[in-house]
Amino acid sequence: MIVIGLTGGTGAGKGCVCQKFLQYNINSLDTDWVSREVCSKGTPCLNELVKTFGNTILNDDGTLNRKRLGSIVFSDREKLNILNSISHRYILDYARNWLESQKADSKIAAIIDAPLLYESGFDKECDVIIAVISDKEARTKRIMSRDNISLDDANKRLNNQGDDSFYTQKADYVITNNGSLDDLDAQIQNIYNDIFGKN
Repeated sequence: MIVIGLTGGTGAGKGCVCQKFLQYNINSLDTDWVSREVCSKGTPCLNELVKTFGNTILNDDGTLNRKRLGSIVFSDREKLNILNSISHRYILDYARNWLESQKADSKIAAIIDAPLLYESGFDKECDVIIAVISDKEARTKRIMSRDNISLDDANKRLNNQGDDSFYTQKADYVITNNGSLDDLDAQIQNIYNDIFGKN
């Protein structure tokens, strides 16, 4: 089974790319979703985060207040690195188990959708890396709409991420997501054909 690492900045459209790959029967795991799962109430990951950042990151019911945690780490790169070093361990374990399940189902490939693919070191466990890039204006609009956040908060997130070259320099393939869905389809089909030798 081919392990495909999919990366790119927030709002680049990685989720849309994953949806498109479903037409080839290639499933994906969204590590943003996994990060919420491993940080759910009472989990070892959440307990470790509380020890590090304090009880202020919790809601009254003991669940993680992601906006509060975000406001702490997105304006302090050192704290963001600490958060990532804790959460990555749990996320990667989950991803490895999921890949084993895909292999057991005889899938030809599976996608790990990971904005922090390089930072987590998981790129070394992938056979192919695809980077998704998009212009900053489009990304800003997408994350403001998706996460219901202000322009200022959106810019903080974007400023904490690498530029396009950070994602593309180690990638085997690059998808530019500024055009139509048809254009996106064509790029994905070309990549699929190249990886699997289809003509």
